[in-house]
Amino acid sequence: MVQKLIEQIGGEEVLRALVERFYDIVEETEAGAQIVKLHKRGHGMDHARIEQFNFLSGFMGGRRYYEEKHGHMDVKLMHAHVPITEEDAENWLRCMDQALAELKLEGPHVERLRQVFRRVALMLVNDLAEWGETRATA
Repeated sequence: MVQKLIEQIGGEEVLRALVERFYDIVEETEAGAQIVKLHKRGHGMDHARIEQFNFLSGFMGGRRYYEEKHGHMDVKLMHAHVPITEEDAENWLRCMDQALAELKLEGPHVERLRQVFRRVALMLVNDLAEWGETRATA
């Protein structure tokens, strides 16, 4: 039987530690400054920590807390109103890479996770200038 990714990284306890360390890094580093700003325009950092755990649990094959609460797991829909640049996506990935490294999460399953995170982060890049407003083109 193939282990779910959440089990491969050590279960919900390790996932919670990853999310907490990720958001600590986001709040402590220059790379995270814009991410903090975006979250503060939304529901705030505490909310982000909770919902990130809820989403990633289901995303990694564990209990689908986010779907139980919100009725879906559509990451594009979750971020549709948020202006996200390629730089924002790269900074998110930088912070997550640092959190994974600090928690010493490694191996083929973590490399696969990094690839999926990259694909999803870049998929969320959009042309919104402000919340719901399209950027003007020259």
